[in-house]
Amino acid sequence: MKKLIILSVLVLFITIIASCGGSNNSGTSSDSIANAGGAAANEDGTENPSYDPKRGEGKFSSVDLGTSLDAARAESGDKVYLVKCGACHKLTDEKLVGPGWAGVTTRHAPEWIMNFITNTDAMIDKDPKAQAQLELCLVRMPNQNLSDDDARNLLEFMRKNDGVK
Repeated sequence: MKKLIILSVLVLFITIIASCGGSNNSGTSSDSIANAGGAAANEDGTENPSYDPKRGEGKFSSVDLGTSLDAARAESGDKVYLVKCGACHKLTDEKLVGPGWAGVTTRHAPEWIMNFITNTDAMIDKDPKAQAQLELCLVRMPNQNLSDDDARNLLEFMRKNDGVK
């Protein structure tokens, strides 16, 4: 009987962990892969249509912010923050699990922020600024599987938090 309970708890635990690692397909992205006709091989030879071999730490080399805040994007970014980011990041300069977001858009270039949001693991592995943050926070930021649009909306929300009008 004990073995059955332990096995049941183990299966439940594995199921919960597996469900947390899925990709977020709810967002739309200008460069998302539509694969209605089956899996096509990527440049690296894999047949996983959700893998983008060009999504390295330097995918965003230029981000057009415009001259003023995009209120609709900022509002969408607020929703992303509440669901994906608010548990670890405060909107002030106070550290929670991760660093506070006050002034983040003045400390980092928009391209760096977008690359960090969308490809956290590669940035932490290769970027000195991201590695310095890891040393301060001692917790590696998990990949939130955000679409490029969600990441851009989140950047606009960060700009709003920093007082951009």
